[in-house]
Amino acid sequence: MDDKVKFEIEFPIHASPQLLYQYISTPSGLSEWFSDNVNSRGELFTFIWDDSEEQAKLLNKKSGERVKFRWIEDEEDGLSCYFEIRIQVDEITKDVSLMITDFADDDDEVAESKMLWTNQISSLKQVLGSA
Repeated sequence: MDDKVKFEIEFPIHASPQLLYQYISTPSGLSEWFSDNVNSRGELFTFIWDDSEEQAKLLNKKSGERVKFRWIEDEEDGLSCYFEIRIQVDEITKDVSLMITDFADDDDEVAESKMLWTNQISSLKQVLGSA
């Protein structure tokens, strides 16, 4: 199977990197905006939505900076894709952004995937009170 199409999106967010990191790296933080519920056992995270669940492996994380996951299904298919949520701080303005790197099945699905992320981040901004 061919690898997927990589894309990146940037979302400016008014929150401290330390606070944001809690929301992107912990099951309780992720369950506030990313999915209905999140459980983790070591590096294995289970994301639960209404009637479905997906498992992802935490590939790496850097405190206050980024987390990187790979869906177990993609790993089983031998794909090297992942999704990464990275906190970026502008050195001069100190503006904070979340940089999302993800993969879609093909070019046609990139727009749809970006829309999903936009919706997720908008939930995050509501939780943070920075919408």
